[in-house]
Amino acid sequence: MAVYPKKLIHGVRVRELRLIPDDRGFLMEMLRSDWPEFEKFGQVYITVAYPGVVKAWHYHKKQTDHFICVQGMARVVLYDPREDSPTRGMINEFHMGHMNPLLVKIPPGVYHGFTPDGPEPCMIVNIPTEVYNYENPDEYRRPYDDPEIGYDWSVRSG
Repeated sequence: MAVYPKKLIHGVRVRELRLIPDDRGFLMEMLRSDWPEFEKFGQVYITVAYPGVVKAWHYHKKQTDHFICVQGMARVVLYDPREDSPTRGMINEFHMGHMNPLLVKIPPGVYHGFTPDGPEPCMIVNIPTEVYNYENPDEYRRPYDDPEIGYDWSVRSG
């Protein structure tokens, strides 16, 4: 059974992904057009973060993202700043990857970022609904340590 927050930011969807093993290895479906999480296809890309690196914060005005961690473990964090959202100010934290395979659907307007959980790089496949526009990117950034968001990316011990 996968683990993720019980109360999700408005518009965020999570699907537990299933590994289908056999004697040759395994297969894992990441996103299907007949799943309710699917809207439309823009492109597919991989993004990697090395240990000690935080790739945060950014959001999109038009694009919906679909994150799947396919190597290592990642801490993916979402923050909802949307004024018209019933979950405004809420943070969701996902520990996802080979030990907890999830698809996380991130709607427009929700800030998101990630960092590796542990000493290995993490690799995230994203399937956004839009193609990347090099001349006019749909990407709006804030620093990873933005005090308005107030999220602490450090490792928690204890």
